[in-house]
Amino acid sequence: MLSLGTRAPHFSLKGIDDTVVSLNDFQGKNALVVVFYCNHCPYVKMLKKHFAEFAQNYMAKDVGFVAINSNDTVQYPDDSLEKMKEDARQFSYPFSYLLDADQSVAKTYRAACTPDFYLFNGDMNLVYRGQYDDARPGNDQEVTGRDLAMAIDLVLAGEPVPQEQNPAVGCNIKWKPGNAPDYFA
Repeated sequence: MLSLGTRAPHFSLKGIDDTVVSLNDFQGKNALVVVFYCNHCPYVKMLKKHFAEFAQNYMAKDVGFVAINSNDTVQYPDDSLEKMKEDARQFSYPFSYLLDADQSVAKTYRAACTPDFYLFNGDMNLVYRGQYDDARPGNDQEVTGRDLAMAIDLVLAGEPVPQEQNPAVGCNIKWKPGNAPDYFA
């Protein structure tokens, strides 16, 4: 995992609206949530509606949000740019949804699964990387966003985020043949 305290790695990616979004676009925010995301993963599917509303609420508090799809769209066409656009319309995503076509951003962040959440404070230092909450497909837990909300609320209050964090759980990022990073093996 990316170490706590790490400065947010730079990214500059094309979004579903054909604009390029970069880390620099979030300078001056109170915090930034970067999530590695996709369309087809059951772990992501169960939180899409909730996460769109969750992001909208925190964006009103000047927290930046960006979702990045790093999956191989050839092997997984449900994660194609066109399908990303459909997904964003269906769930009214208030955040930028970006395609990491060469998977370099996922590697820089050491992302492993979808959804994989990273929270950076106003200085762009990593303070949380982990799960949204305890909900999983089939475990009958309500999707609440509790873990991520707690971390964001602490950042907004100027308080430290506990270093004991539950790792993200989801589907592995779908690496292109021969492109899986060394940390994935």
